Amino acid sequence: MKAKLLAGLACLALGTAPVSASPEPAAAEAPASAWSGFVKTTIDRWLAIDPSFAIYEGAHQYDGQLPDWSAAGLKAKGAFLHGLIADAAKFKDLTPDQAFERAYLVQVAKGQLFWLEDADQPHTNPTYYINNGLDPNVYVSRAYADKPTRMKAMIAFLNAVPAATAQIRANLKTPMPASFIKVGGDAFSGLAAYYRGDARAAFADVNDPALQAQLKAASEKAGAAMQTLADWIAKAPANEAYALGAARFSRMLAATEAVDAPLDELEAVGRADLKRNRDALVAACAQFAPGKSVPACVAKMSADKPADGPVAEARRQIPELAAFVREHHIVTIPGTKMAKVEESPPYNRANSAYMDPPGPLETNPTSVYYISPPDPAWPKQKQLDYVPGKDDLLFTSVHEVMPGHYLQFLHSNQTPSIVGKLFVGYGFAEGWAHYTEQMMWDAGLGNGDPEVHIGQLSNALLRDCRFLSAIGLHARGMTQAQSKAMFMDKCYIDEGNAEQQAARGTYDPAFLNYTLGKLMILKLRHDWTATRGGRKAWEAFHDQFLSYGGPPIPLVRQAMMHEDAPHAVF
Repeated sequence: MKAKLLAGLACLALGTAPVSASPEPAAAEAPASAWSGFVKTTIDRWLAIDPSFAIYEGAHQYDGQLPDWSAAGLKAKGAFLHGLIADAAKFKDLTPDQAFERAYLVQVAKGQLFWLEDADQPHTNPTYYINNGLDPNVYVSRAYADKPTRMKAMIAFLNAVPAATAQIRANLKTPMPASFIKVGGDAFSGLAAYYRGDARAAFADVNDPALQAQLKAASEKAGAAMQTLADWIAKAPANEAYALGAARFSRMLAATEAVDAPLDELEAVGRADLKRNRDALVAACAQFAPGKSVPACVAKMSADKPADGPVAEARRQIPELAAFVREHHIVTIPGTKMAKVEESPPYNRANSAYMDPPGPLETNPTSVYYISPPDPAWPKQKQLDYVPGKDDLLFTSVHEVMPGHYLQFLHSNQTPSIVGKLFVGYGFAEGWAHYTEQMMWDAGLGNGDPEVHIGQLSNALLRDCRFLSAIGLHARGMTQAQSKAMFMDKCYIDEGNAEQQAARGTYDPAFLNYTLGKLMILKLRHDWTATRGGRKAWEAFHDQFLSYGGPPIPLVRQAMMHEDAPHAVF
């Protein structure tokens, strides 16, 4: 999933005033009655300081703009976030809802500060830019305005790219890890081709010669600048210095997810979940492929490929999953519209599948579930292995669409809190989506078919190895080769995916959030439903859980269980 961080600002008067370094300062003590005004002012400035953030969620008065990634721009963003935290603390006598909203807003600011300052991603990790503004797909895939209007936005965006690439090159330090060089080179080169190719072709039917000439000129300059950046990073000297280190990894969890559990405890929890899922896989394989080894059993499941490809298969799966959710009273589905399914664009294939949900500010919202084809440079067998089996894909569709990310964002768009609409965090989003895979199996999806269960378990094991790899790579001295071997040996992942996952773990240390979030949700569901009827209370639990938007899960636990302080429970 692409991170959806901003949503639901229809009630705000969004302007394009110059950005100041911090929110409007509150007095030494501020009354609760001033809280809503503080939030509004803070959000207005957050949008202005990060226009890509705003555009992705539908605040199209910022169309064509990119963030200021200069040294001064990065310093201003840091000052804004620090000021937000300090000023939010000055409010007294807040209502319970306001206090929750403050805790949520402050935690988001702390998380962004971690990546900006503690991890220093603008200077060390090209994915900071890849994930935060360089993709103009919003102008292509979302029909929020007529094509000439979106074409003008695309032209403005492309005209801004050369300056942005100069800032990126000035910021990134070398040497950098080989996996960072690879992901940066591939993404920047892919974006260069996209600017000159599909991004331009999308507007070929606009009958305006002047606009067409402007688009061609802008796309050529943007493409050339981005390719120059790609060529530069591809030649950068490499090292293997990807590890955050144990102390900083723990700070990441506390800042981004409000999780302060010791790493030894987390590692033990992850290994226990890995064992639980491996044991379940052995039992399912004994039914599905008696006498075969577990790898042979998983290969048999994976060999059952969609006859007409994964995109066509996923298009069949989604309405069937929606019907199951309704019939089994899993969770409320707002509305009747469903996500589109498309092949992912060449520049954005680091993930095998992902959801691109629109922000609630969009007037004609369209969600797209993207599925990536294998790398054509791979050997034929490796390409074939990369295409998921039907039952593996089934739980990817559960995760990405129903009742995973797509449904989750339908709910977050309706949450009463502006902050809840705005910020859906990594742990909440991926924790919920991964949780739904096991929950749907437990609710009866597949009618006990062991092949379907193997599809669910293969996805669970993938996330278990992500969990353990994140800790291993960043806090235990694990090498990328050792991570790849673990994905293949412990979690039965094919070589192509294992290689990709191990690389991702170096530049995405938070990809343990899938299992981390799943386990916290499972425990919260157990504790909350224990006094409310057990399985009969699942729908009520899911609806209430999703009503908060997307805060760190310990904050949700504190609210739902009426506990004194947020804490992670597994």
